[in-house]
Parts: sequence; structure tokens; C-alpha cells
Amino acid sequence: MDFKLITTDPSGARAGVITTDHGAIETPIFMPVGTVGSVKAVTQEQLRSDINAQIILGNTYHLYLRPGMDVLRKAGGLHRFNGWERPILTDSGGYQVFSLAANRKIKEEGVVFQSHIDGSRHLFTPENVMDIQRNIGADIIMAFDECPPYPSEYAYAKKSMELTHRWLDRCIRRLAETDPVYGHAQTLFPIVQGSTYKDLRRASAEAIASRNCAGNAIGGLSVGEPENEMYEMCGIVTEILPAEKPRYLMGVGTPWNILNNIELGIDMFDCVMPTRNGRNGMLFTWDGVVNIKNKKWADDFSPIDAQTPCFASQNYTRAYLRHLFVAGEFLALTLASIHNLAFYLDLVKTARKEILAGTYGEWKRRMVPQLQTRL
Repeated sequence: MDFKLITTDPSGARAGVITTDHGAIETPIFMPVGTVGSVKAVTQEQLRSDINAQIILGNTYHLYLRPGMDVLRKAGGLHRFNGWERPILTDSGGYQVFSLAANRKIKEEGVVFQSHIDGSRHLFTPENVMDIQRNIGADIIMAFDECPPYPSEYAYAKKSMELTHRWLDRCIRRLAETDPVYGHAQTLFPIVQGSTYKDLRRASAEAIASRNCAGNAIGGLSVGEPENEMYEMCGIVTEILPAEKPRYLMGVGTPWNILNNIELGIDMFDCVMPTRNGRNGMLFTWDGVVNIKNKKWADDFSPIDAQTPCFASQNYTRAYLRHLFVAGEFLALTLASIHNLAFYLDLVKTARKEILAGTYGEWKRRMVPQLQTRL
């Protein structure tokens, strides 16, 4: 993987290009979440043509459990299994382990957990998580980490952070001992932790930067903390992480979260929000947030969002989409998901144009309150 930083706006926002063996990614970028190898309710062709996604995510925990490594190896990796020829990033499963708090045990060796599918017991270690991600074949793979809950006591957050750093060293060693399975390069991103404690975030960012990996991620945010604390932690970390490497903020977030964090120097984002909220009738538009199930849209024959350059957004009306939701039609889930993802991709594409023009800060200040408007 190669990262070229093209410019930094006076506000601190950055525009760059990440190059992988499966193609280039223009940053800042939003990455649709395809947890089990599929972005919910959306086909790969729609991701390519309507949404223009440059990279998607898969998840180590879920793909390990189903379809399993044997199937993925036989298929030739996730790219061939799901028919997505562009870049893929895989999360290591650390967040899923965090979410299974009642059914897992964390120790130095790794994490013992129970499958949410059948209750079977499994062990994730830094070493076998690297092996699993080798078998999945993603272009960018994440180090195995512990994501502490919010709020966390200081002592727990510090202990968790130190464990994450030790696990990172084991991930790095394991990758050095193994080769990619399918012939294309794979790049490891370590993850900054430390909850919402300033000194821990600084210590973790310094530790992560010292490993000199090709890119870096920020985890443990967007887990319930107030937005201002998320921004504060990101600001602390981006002052330390090297500017010449891409920075990935995991699991974030709303359109305004993304714009504010771009200004802090973040390059990469992912979140289930556009598809999950879309399936529940919440649409993100250039004019604000729409609850399409509201009766007020029953006879609104304007496009879903004329400003979003996507067939679904421009050629289906709000009245029709509301009708589909009220009638319980599956097409509602698809159209809402396509629109929201297309909007998110258009949002970061427009942000990039503003960064290249040197006008990002002023544009962002106008856009954030507009995007937060409830229509």
C-alpha cells in the first residue's frame, strides 16, 4: 500500500490517495460496511455504479464463523467470493468481542468467546486473527485490539491499552512470519486506544506511531461518549500520528461527525449508520435528516434528494419511498440504503473538492448545521 498526501487545507483537512493492489482510494473516504461480505440490501453492482464505493469492509469475527475459512480459501478469498474487485478492509473482530461482554473472557493469550450463532467456544489470539485475515485476503487488515467500554475506569482503560500494544507487537511478528495467501499485498493498521483519557490517548498514539506501520487507526470512540469528547480525543491523536500516513477513525458516524473529524486530519471512515438507519426510514440528505415514514411525505413527489448524484436519489420520489415502507416492501430497504450510501460518498467527494480548493473550513461551517436540520 502507498499513501500520497496531496494537500492539507488551512483548516487541517487533508486530501490524498491510497494505492492498493486492487485499486486507488481517494481520501477523505467513507467505506460502506459489509460485515459478512455483503453490504446489507445492496448488490455489488449497485455499490460500484450507483454508490461509487471505492472500498468496502468485511469483519473477521463474522466471516470466521460464517462461511468459515475453509470456504473462503476454496473460493480464493473474499474478493472472489463476493465478486468485489476493488479494495477491501477487514476489522479484526476486536469490536465484536467488546460487544460480547457477557460471553467472553479476555486474557494475555487472547480472547475466549462464545459464538452468537450456536454458542460454540472459540479463541482469538493476535496470531490467529492475522492468519484469519490472511485467509480472507483483505488489502488493509486491522490489528487485534481490546475496545474498552464507555465509560471505563482509568485503571481499566490503561490496562486495556497496554494489552492492545502488546497484542500489536504479536500481530506485527506474525505477519512478518507469513506471506499473503492470494498474491496481493496486505497492509496492517494498528489501533490507538485509551478511552477518553487525554494522557492515555497521547501515550497510545505515540506507541502506535513508533511501530512505523503504513497506516494507523483510532478505535474505542463512537461507543457512547459525547461528541465533543470524540472530537477532543481525535484532535489529540492526530497531532501525534505521522502526517505522511493515512488515519482511519473507526465506526464514525453521522455526516456532521465525518465533516468535523475531516477537519481534524482524519482520512478514512466507516459506519453502519447509513444502511442501518436507512432500513429504518431515516434518510440523510443535503438539506437535512428525513424520517421518510412521516405522513408529511405521503404526497411529496419531489426526488428523495435531487442533489445526490444517484439514480435512486433522483428518480424515486419521497412519496413512493414512504409508500414502500408503509407497505412493508423490501425495495424500501434497498432504495433507502443506496441513497444514504450514495449521499455519504458524495459528501466526502465534495469535501475533497473543497480541501483541494483550500476552502474546506468555511464550507464545513456552513454545511454542518444544514446537515443536522430535521426536515
